[in-house]
Amino acid sequence: MVLQNNCIQVGQKAPDFSAVAVYDQEFQEVKLSNYLGKYVILLFYPLDFTFVCPTEITAFSDIYTEISQLNTEILGISVDSEYSHLAWLQTDRESGGLGDLKYPLVSDLTKQISRSYNVLTDSGTALRGLFIIDKQGFIQHYLVNNLDFGRSVDETMRVLKAIQYVQNHPDEVCPANWQPGNPTIASNPKQSKAYFQSI
Repeated sequence: MVLQNNCIQVGQKAPDFSAVAVYDQEFQEVKLSNYLGKYVILLFYPLDFTFVCPTEITAFSDIYTEISQLNTEILGISVDSEYSHLAWLQTDRESGGLGDLKYPLVSDLTKQISRSYNVLTDSGTALRGLFIIDKQGFIQHYLVNNLDFGRSVDETMRVLKAIQYVQNHPDEVCPANWQPGNPTIASNPKQSKAYFQSI
């Protein structure tokens, strides 16, 4: 059950935050608003040293190069301390750890970030919330899974590319299952008929 202290909606400004993160085996301060000009994927997860979480976190790390080429950064966030993050990063993947990670893990020990994004549960951990924030700082997409099943990296990439496409082509919209290179729809009644006549 999620605490309903606020309402997150697509199209609204992403709640800003500043917190300690672990990146490249070092502690550093991370502030969301410092990423303006880039797209950001916020990847909330329940806890360090659990079972589904490392599969998601490492899967996003493994495609980080492709994501960064899309002017996009990733921030992993849980309610663990930075010390727990560091210990998990220093545990190899074969033992359920993360090994070298290509993006920061943010400590939300106060739970304020999880609360502001409305993914905090009554038990005090975060659900699997994924938010895509555009380069102006607005939420364009979010998805929240319950604790026992992970998210799709491929679908996240597809949605990110669709967001970027329509922001760069404001007279077009992307249909269901759109992939880069597929036809789009003109966003006016007359010209849109060309797409529907072609399918």
